[in-house]
Amino acid sequence: MATLCKPSVSVPEYVITMEETLELARSRHADHPNLPLALRLIENTGVRTRHIVQPIEETLKHPGFEDRNRIYTAEAKARVPSVVQRALDEAELLTTDIDVIIYVSCTGFMMPSLTAWLINEMAFDATTRQIPIAQLGCAAGGAAINRAHDFCTAYPEANALIVACEFCSLCYQPTDLGIGSLLSNGLFGDGIAAAVVRGRGGTGIQLERNGSYLIPKTEEWIMYDVRATGFHFLLDKRVPATMEPLAPALQDLAGLHGWDAADLDFYIVHAGGPRILDDLSKFLQVDPHAFRFSRATLTEYGNIASAVVLDALRRLFDEGGAEHRARGLLAGFGPGITAEMALGRWHSDDRETA
Repeated sequence: MATLCKPSVSVPEYVITMEETLELARSRHADHPNLPLALRLIENTGVRTRHIVQPIEETLKHPGFEDRNRIYTAEAKARVPSVVQRALDEAELLTTDIDVIIYVSCTGFMMPSLTAWLINEMAFDATTRQIPIAQLGCAAGGAAINRAHDFCTAYPEANALIVACEFCSLCYQPTDLGIGSLLSNGLFGDGIAAAVVRGRGGTGIQLERNGSYLIPKTEEWIMYDVRATGFHFLLDKRVPATMEPLAPALQDLAGLHGWDAADLDFYIVHAGGPRILDDLSKFLQVDPHAFRFSRATLTEYGNIASAVVLDALRRLFDEGGAEHRARGLLAGFGPGITAEMALGRWHSDDRETA
């Protein structure tokens, strides 16, 4: 069965703290009529630090979409290969062992995709398939896991590489002054993650089932308004309440597998904000401690979009993993409003499957 191995994660060297974020909001938007509300919302995110690809002085400038995208391309090429190499090392594979690269990102644009550059730069086989996913936002981390699972199910001897590269700071728009935009300025961070799904062998989560669910008529709740100045992020105030309709989708997927979503051993979910985790705990009837990995990512890195799920999973590995055959759920949430969900069991490669 396909096994999701330990992810490799990297965040940029420039750090901005919650205190610095709040002070910037006060100084740059002193006359904003809703500044007290914005400050309160930012504080309530629980984000203590975020990492960004440029010093904050450069981040606050807007040289134009062309320059921003040039930075995205240069930073991706500079930072992704080392993360990929560590993920391959964790899976005990070489580039020539990889059959497909699934690349997810919603904060910049390249064509050909970074997948083509990686194949050339890191000596992947020329026959390596490429699956770039650019428009699923924060849900793309879960989608990448699911597409890798599907591929390895279709080709049981194959191995898939997942890469998530998000530079949310390059989407900062100084003219966007809505509450959702101000909140986003204090929530999102930059990060890169990679992980291998092995068709055979490996220690990690043996993927058993996946699914997707879209809440009807919510496609405008999380979206980009694409303008000459780039991607303008739009966030509807109803988004934090979306776990109430999405929790039943998680329960249904577990039920189809003969599992109870309230009685699993580990949970790896996208941390879009603290209410997402609080509501999942409530509606799934799960102890809040179950989401400690996701909450730690949110606290230390902010919302790093599609990379959150992989970083939360990395933290499970760092804690020592789970018991052999322990059951768990992974989920990413994003535009649509979409949930990408997966179920699997922890598998230690030095143990025979019971």
